[in-house]
Amino acid sequence: MSRIGKLPIKLPPGIKVSIEGNNVTLEGKKGKLVHRLPEFLKVHQQDGSLIVENTADSRQSKAMHGLHRALLNNAVMGVHEGFQKKLEIHGIGFRAAVEGKKLVMNLGFSHPVVYEIPEGISVKVQDNTKLTVEGIDKCLVGAVAADIRGFYVPEPYKGKGIRYAGEVIRRKAGKTAQK
Repeated sequence: MSRIGKLPIKLPPGIKVSIEGNNVTLEGKKGKLVHRLPEFLKVHQQDGSLIVENTADSRQSKAMHGLHRALLNNAVMGVHEGFQKKLEIHGIGFRAAVEGKKLVMNLGFSHPVVYEIPEGISVKVQDNTKLTVEGIDKCLVGAVAADIRGFYVPEPYKGKGIRYAGEVIRRKAGKTAQK
């Protein structure tokens, strides 16, 4: 049995859970999420926690047991607290601004980069160079942050680009003059 899969998921106060077949609907102060489980997994509520049980005995079902328990735990944490990723823009003249549901970034290209912010995600910009991506779906928050970072990945010579807050960029030495 999966070590992660057999752990119960503690439900914080204020989280409403409804289980209809293989769909688990979670509702909290931040929003509402629906998680679909495979046919061989069953979930039930017991003593203020959720328990995920595996009914099959195949290798794949054992792997999916831990995966779906972790995804369900992330959904519980998302509707209760939410998730966020912080990004920093480094470079002379590089800046970002939110205009409606679009993130407009000037990254040294001949044109501004426009990114359409998906539904369920909010992006905040502080000081024109610090971005905060927030939402209740951990997977979507990480994907949006990775998409934004992908527009100008930090380069190793000058360190310019978009990086996660606290990310350390390994720097390379540039060319040296010959004597």
